[in-house]
Amino acid sequence: MIRRPATVSTLVCVALALPGLIRAQDSAAWHDPSPHNIQFITVDNDVQLEVLDWGGTGWTIVLIPGMGNNAHVFDEFAPKLAARYHVYGVTRRGFGASSHPASGYQADRLGDDILAVLDALKLKSPVLVGHSFGGEEMSSIGSRKAERVAGLVYLDAGYEYAFDNGKGVTPEERAGLNVLPDPPPFRAVDRASFGAYEIRYKEINGISLPEAERRQSYEPTADGHVGKFRTLPAVYDAITAGRQKYVQIKTPVLAIFTPPHALGSWYMNNEDPAVRTGVETFLTRDEALVEKQAKAFEVGIPTAKVVRLPHANHYVFISNESDVLREMDAFIGKLP
Repeated sequence: MIRRPATVSTLVCVALALPGLIRAQDSAAWHDPSPHNIQFITVDNDVQLEVLDWGGTGWTIVLIPGMGNNAHVFDEFAPKLAARYHVYGVTRRGFGASSHPASGYQADRLGDDILAVLDALKLKSPVLVGHSFGGEEMSSIGSRKAERVAGLVYLDAGYEYAFDNGKGVTPEERAGLNVLPDPPPFRAVDRASFGAYEIRYKEINGISLPEAERRQSYEPTADGHVGKFRTLPAVYDAITAGRQKYVQIKTPVLAIFTPPHALGSWYMNNEDPAVRTGVETFLTRDEALVEKQAKAFEVGIPTAKVVRLPHANHYVFISNESDVLREMDAFIGKLP
């Protein structure tokens, strides 16, 4: 699901999905409007993770982004949660303002990074909420250290990197989703500002990401244009190579799936016959594969609550915010 930088295939095939703190948010005229505090927590030798704290009271929630994103992807979603929970977000190593070490990208090491954050913050039995590849860290913890968390919420994150009992999506089936034509590359005018970039991104992918997420992901140029992606391809390769197979999740689970994934207007409104054929083929295959993985999840984890939100975006907490909030409230309200 990932081409670097993210295209719609990246989003809908479910991503596998930046160095240094951006320089004073890159411009004195712009500031991150999301109401969070930022701290850096040491989780390994010479490795610090950026941790956002939106405050709030009640049950503690820790948000984990998908690969290719950082914790600022939750900048608009987290404040809604903070109305009734205490909400944190963690940027994994290799992305955003967190450290970018050359190693430490194995699945359980990434899970241990999250555990180190819980230790440093003295969080007892939080609910972990992961988007996309964030499901890998959650499954690592849920299979090895289930006593450390009260529950796990998979936001379109329960794919084979998070749960693989041999009955879900195979690599060959995943490869069969590569039928969508590539949209035209981003033009200079699309990269002239972060706002312009987001307009084009939404046309292709169907949703917009918070501006702080984008600014933490891309190097700004001297004239304020969107520059190069901060994370090196080697980081993606290391995370992919470090995947593990998880088959036993020993904690309460809510898993939200989105069969089939929504696409942006460039795809859905395109009159080109080749594009239309690719879209129709993709949606048919994608719906079948997402449903196959959801059923494998249900069978393999009988106690899990599995929810399907048809035609939602892979960033389901953005496209279907109210649905996700409702399901999360119901799930957390029943936790012991």
